[in-house]
Amino acid sequence: MLSSKMQDALNAQMNWEIYSAHIYLSMSSHFSQEGMGGFAQWMFAQYQEEMFHAMRFFDYINEAGGHAKLATIESPPLAWESPLAAFEQALEHEQGVTTRVNALADLAIEEKSHAVGIFLQWFISEQVEEEDTVGDLVGKLKMLGDGGGLFMLDRDLGTRVFTPPTKA
Repeated sequence: MLSSKMQDALNAQMNWEIYSAHIYLSMSSHFSQEGMGGFAQWMFAQYQEEMFHAMRFFDYINEAGGHAKLATIESPPLAWESPLAAFEQALEHEQGVTTRVNALADLAIEEKSHAVGIFLQWFISEQVEEEDTVGDLVGKLKMLGDGGGLFMLDRDLGTRVFTPPTKA
């Protein structure tokens, strides 16, 4: 059984994951409007991934005897001055998600909630990959500047497809 403090913390993270999805969906729409279909596709796949994360929290909370509670989600930004600005914001956001997941893991340790700790291990590993992937794209965008290389990167990013991981 989840303590009320743990249930509240897990619900807050679930709703944060939904907000994360909204950010990426907004970025997808922005890039679509800018004629950058590859960037839009990459962000849409990221949106799907974030919703998958939210549903993992939703399912876990309910399976652990808690009550998954949806909250009002703040509207994300609608536009970015450049692809680099969008990916820099995405990296900053993912770093914040990492901080939040680590705080949840700290709470699980504090409460000696081993099952929650085990559940969170997947997210801890996932955040390493999230920061690395987005950080790599920030680096590539910095190298490209605003030149013709954006066309090639847009084409490459358009090949990304979300494939949900199998549950272990």
